[in-house]
Amino acid sequence: MATPMRTLFINHGGGPCFFMPDGAMGPPGTWNSMASHLKALVPSVVPKKPSAILLISAHWETNVPTVLSSANPPLLYDYYGFPPETYELKWPAPGDPALASRVRELLEAGGFSTAEDSTRGWDHGVFIPMKLSFPDADVPTVQLSLIAGLDPEKHLAMGRALAPLRKENVLIVGSGQSFHNMSGFFGGGFEEPSREFDVWLNETCAGVEPKARSERLRNWTAAPSARAIHPREEHLAPLFVTVGAAEDDPGEQIFSDVVLNLAMSGYAFG
Repeated sequence: MATPMRTLFINHGGGPCFFMPDGAMGPPGTWNSMASHLKALVPSVVPKKPSAILLISAHWETNVPTVLSSANPPLLYDYYGFPPETYELKWPAPGDPALASRVRELLEAGGFSTAEDSTRGWDHGVFIPMKLSFPDADVPTVQLSLIAGLDPEKHLAMGRALAPLRKENVLIVGSGQSFHNMSGFFGGGFEEPSREFDVWLNETCAGVEPKARSERLRNWTAAPSARAIHPREEHLAPLFVTVGAAEDDPGEQIFSDVVLNLAMSGYAFG
């Protein structure tokens, strides 16, 4: 029997930060560690190349879980005010209509109503990090939406329903950010709250038993500085899906950095 693929929660940076001159978004070197981590995901974190990728981005929410079903999705440059060249980036990986159908089948078996979208493009939560992790753009990829309302238990349950994909060599990736408060990025004053939340998140994802991990995430707003770090939790919700898909397995911190004086972490499960 195939070893189940790990699931990942990654930080996707700020807009097209990895593809701008060093120092254009923060002091020189601000994004270097995160970029190096994303470039090294395979094989340093994921031992073998996946047959396909299912990616849940912070930047797509719908009323029911919705998959991109196009065989060749375009890119959605959903960032604003950046240099012209960042709107010419390419990542021509193929879609995977068969995987999109499989995702819907699993979710519906898990009690979810689902939908598909054949016209929307991959947002920057997909193509910006994946352009670093899979630069050859040769792994079929499907994007799955978050559910409006961002309920933790619904997203954990989504992950549970999708768990069989791990034995089908599909890499499930949650693309968000462990810190996401725009005032903190640009206004300062969030250094200590970010560290407090990061300590709690590391303990939750990598320091407690798997079932306790899910319970803590259901109640994440009780974490230190939780709402200071995530005034709205769309950048945390992809984590819930990746945890649900590996709910019985241990977690590991795979990334740790201080970006613009803010603590950020990434995780693998399984």
